[in-house]
Amino acid sequence: MKVIKVGGGCLHGTKNIQAILDLMAERGAGHIFVVSALNGITDLLLESMDRALEKEENIPQIMSLLRNKHRVVARQVVVGTQALNHYDRNLSESLSKLERLYYGLNFTKEMTPRMQDVISSWGERLSAELLSESLRSRGLKAAYRMPHKIGLITDGKFGDATARMQQVSLNLQHHLGPLIKQGMIVFVPGFFGVSSKGDITTFGRGGTDYSAAVVAAAMHAKILEIWKDVDGYMSADPKFVDNAQSIPLLSYNEAAELSYFGAKILHPRTVEPLRRSRINIAIKNTLNPDGPGSLIGFHSPKTKNVIKSVAHDTDICIIKVHASGVGARPGILALVATQLTQSGINIRSVITSQTCISLLLSRKDLEKGYQALKALRPQPYRGLEKVEDVALVSIVGEGILQRKGVAARCFSAVAAADINIKMISFGPSKVALYFLVHISDLQGAVQAIHDTFFIHDK
Repeated sequence: MKVIKVGGGCLHGTKNIQAILDLMAERGAGHIFVVSALNGITDLLLESMDRALEKEENIPQIMSLLRNKHRVVARQVVVGTQALNHYDRNLSESLSKLERLYYGLNFTKEMTPRMQDVISSWGERLSAELLSESLRSRGLKAAYRMPHKIGLITDGKFGDATARMQQVSLNLQHHLGPLIKQGMIVFVPGFFGVSSKGDITTFGRGGTDYSAAVVAAAMHAKILEIWKDVDGYMSADPKFVDNAQSIPLLSYNEAAELSYFGAKILHPRTVEPLRRSRINIAIKNTLNPDGPGSLIGFHSPKTKNVIKSVAHDTDICIIKVHASGVGARPGILALVATQLTQSGINIRSVITSQTCISLLLSRKDLEKGYQALKALRPQPYRGLEKVEDVALVSIVGEGILQRKGVAARCFSAVAAADINIKMISFGPSKVALYFLVHISDLQGAVQAIHDTFFIHDK
């Protein structure tokens, strides 16, 4: 039995969705599909919360837009008038529940984490309903099961929940096992679970990958397949590097680091539930389903140059906290980190010296983080500095710490391209080295490193 995750990038446009359904019909019997929302729906749900808060009169328009987006697809993929009418009734029932949530939001005038999670979970719910109805209209055995109905229990943390694997495994095997034995195509909405108190809790943006890994581990799946609209991991972004090469095999650690540092193939948390059972992850392109893709497992073959890929990320900025004797004065780092965390800001990485703490954040969090630290009283620092014009470059590969000269070759290649490095981190990860450059130097840095490790070494 496989667990197959289908992302929102694949569920974009009726032509693509029809092709996905054809693949499901051909290969899906006896397997579980963990599905994302249709492309753009989660963003629409989140944006609509602000509109619902603004004024009650916006809510009918929100609901009409959601209904039309799903009905346009349904008219193309649900076969037969009777099946389409059945789907319309189910859609109306689902949207009426969502509508009540929007009216409740307008009434309370309070955007709580609980409300954000429950509303944002509806994209995946609607997607699972639509896909399963479409396959049933073709005469196939298909069903969907909601995470909160089958016991996908989480720790209850809104926006960044973690599955309680022991409970989840027992619950899912009880609810989904009989369906799999019947050879059904089973759909489970991704992205969310339910706390022991009954609250809907999401796994964060991109969290459907993690959901799929949880289901795969719980059901002791043979493999977790991730269906994407790309061929898998590459030695660099092909938009940057013309001669980028595919990566057939990676380790869990390599995939997680590449995902964290810019290769948006897989959510970094996906490997967490799979390590103990050593379930492999296969990245498959729905446009080329029989292609090799990338296979992710517990171990990875060592290559001649160690490096598997050069990744990059432009969604990065820095807040520098200048203070004397940072390393000798206890509590400063904890104070700064706590202030940002309490402001709802994720710290992507920290690099410290004796005179400065450099906090790496997403760009959207820069101003909010700056103001949060500025509000600290008494101020534990000499000054704050914002740095926006940077990009992150990372090289990833098993054995990077053990192989002599890898870092030297990397930095020599960047220096030969007349590029200045602004900040370096090497050592915390066993499989990754990363550094920052001016954003205008990003493509040149990636190309120089890729040429050194993947072209000159041939």
